[in-house]
Amino acid sequence: MINMAVVNLKDILKYFLKITIVIVVIVGVTKYVANAKNPIDKINIGNNTTFLSCFDITIPGIASLNHEIAPTNNSNKQDPLQLALGIELEMITSVKQKENVDELASNNTSEEENTQTNSQNAEQNTENSATVQKAETGLKTEVQESNVPEKYSTQYNGVKIRNETDYKLTDEILTPDIEINKENILIFHTHTCESYTASEKYQYKQTGNFRTTDRNYSVVRVGRELKDQLTNYGYNVIHDETYHDYPSYSGSYSSSLKTVTQLLKENENTDIVLDLHRDAIGDNTYAPTVKIGDEYAAQLMFVIGGNGSSIKHENWQQNLKFAVMVQEKANELYPGLFKPIILRYSGYNQHVAKAAAIIEVGATGNTLDQTLVSMKYLAKVLDEVLK
Repeated sequence: MINMAVVNLKDILKYFLKITIVIVVIVGVTKYVANAKNPIDKINIGNNTTFLSCFDITIPGIASLNHEIAPTNNSNKQDPLQLALGIELEMITSVKQKENVDELASNNTSEEENTQTNSQNAEQNTENSATVQKAETGLKTEVQESNVPEKYSTQYNGVKIRNETDYKLTDEILTPDIEINKENILIFHTHTCESYTASEKYQYKQTGNFRTTDRNYSVVRVGRELKDQLTNYGYNVIHDETYHDYPSYSGSYSSSLKTVTQLLKENENTDIVLDLHRDAIGDNTYAPTVKIGDEYAAQLMFVIGGNGSSIKHENWQQNLKFAVMVQEKANELYPGLFKPIILRYSGYNQHVAKAAAIIEVGATGNTLDQTLVSMKYLAKVLDEVLK
């Protein structure tokens, strides 16, 4: 917008220049004729200072310019064209200087705002870490009734798996005998805008069917809770809140792959990559819930991808082993926290890391309150696995 303002001002000044030249010429001719006919100068218009002074009031900066370049006698009289050009150049220079000052002030303001925002975020993170309550163990758990029956086709050491592929799942494939680097934990959201049934505490305006661009009420808020919990256990957690399904839902996985690839370049030695979702059933009648102690938590579900996408994922068994390892520990600490693992052909970008997985946190019928409770217990399970 600054460039447009300069162009418009130049046009005005050029127009003003033309008028000035015409007026100066007319004045010069008039004076010449008047002097020829009558030596008495009845009107003191020949003095350029008098002529230019009329602009002092309407154009800022002209008054000081008049004192600098207005001639004091005829022998030092400046050419009218040079005078007009001087005025235009002075005004353009003045405008550019003002723009530079405004731009500098704007940049300083932006830097101050960014600094203030970062400071606020740091304070918020510190506050969240200070108020995070770790999960207790030894609590009674009870899966609540649901209108969607539990389905599975394979079991390994109590871990149920719904195999939607033709892969033959042997004990060798399912045995969780992998070593995981716990230096970093990466959390992101391919479907960033997924949200839940509003509760008394968490009311929000939907921008789609159980979707919102307000990260305070979407699955992003769930990711923040998991980050705070894991950070409280001493882990380095990278939580990315980038929109990947907005403004376009199509291409979400291509978009999130770019994000995750860049984050893994910036954070080497990262094995654990968690894509947090919400189950896609689009009504509020399905709310898979487990009661742990006196709290109600949304049930969780691993979705593991195979080697059926356009991107090769021949090591999908490692991701499955990770899911089995976590779910074994969850069954030990909080039976019913997880629903059966789903194994599908689609890769879901899980080729990027050894312990990459989708975790569905509840469904549309669950509330945000219940999902935040789930993250407390998930963090405890992950800590027990990793330590």
